[in-house]
Amino acid sequence: MRFMMIVKGNEDTESGAVPSEEELAEMGRYNEELVKAGVMLDGNGLLETAKGAKVRYQGKGKTTVVDGPFTETKELIAGYWIIDVKSKDEAIEWARRIPFVEGEVEIRKVAEPEDFGDSYTPEIKEAEDKLREEIAKQHKS
Repeated sequence: MRFMMIVKGNEDTESGAVPSEEELAEMGRYNEELVKAGVMLDGNGLLETAKGAKVRYQGKGKTTVVDGPFTETKELIAGYWIIDVKSKDEAIEWARRIPFVEGEVEIRKVAEPEDFGDSYTPEIKEAEDKLREEIAKQHKS
């Protein structure tokens, strides 16, 4: 099962400060552990919200764009990993090993087809599989 480990943003991540060489090296070693264990699917840090935007939906076809920065740091995401592990407990164990001194990481299960019950019809599955194949072709290097 796939889980997303979401690094919560804070004043430091919003300041635009770059991690130190030591912090980047520690994170690199942690990522290497994830890769060697065969559980890491993806992971990235995110730049501060001043370089982003929010799109708000207000009815069919009605949107509003709000440019960053955003003031509520408790609602922000500073980075993430997507890992493939056997259980939520295993995801928690990996999260405990992240080399952070302070902060917060939220762990969320990634939705799988079986999580959608009867709504996930064979036709929807077939269309989804085709999209995933197309994505894989586009990003093959």
